[in-house]
Amino acid sequence: MISSLRWRAAATAAVFAATFSTIAHAVTAQPGPLPDGVTGDRLTVTVSDGDGPASRGTHELLCHPAGGDHPAAQAACDRLDTLTVWGRDLFAPVPPDAVCTLQYGGPVNARVTGHWAGRPVDARFSRRDGCEIARWDSFVPLLPDGDRPGA
Repeated sequence: MISSLRWRAAATAAVFAATFSTIAHAVTAQPGPLPDGVTGDRLTVTVSDGDGPASRGTHELLCHPAGGDHPAAQAACDRLDTLTVWGRDLFAPVPPDAVCTLQYGGPVNARVTGHWAGRPVDARFSRRDGCEIARWDSFVPLLPDGDRPGA
């Protein structure tokens, strides 16, 4: 009787370990390959004041390893790594039914395009209300700090 219980316990543990290993592999598996000519994580960040499409400039950010002409490449890559959650669109816009404070953070806008974590990115950012300001601020230093004049 006892050896039968031990065998069942061992079999259950083996099944659990195999299932957990499969789930862990699925959660940590890397997404499929990027389109031809694109390697790693690569984003183009364009920031404007409304004075033109790139009045504050355009920067290229490469991650894994960090590079490009972004002024804070390593810090921006580290921040994006911190925000990235498997199965969630990191660059998703504020939901249309979100309740946001009526703040105005200025006329600055940004567009981020490229590829991150194997997915295409085409995201727009503004500081037109409290939700958009919070979203923008969560992406600093990828985006310039909106609280600093001239940033």
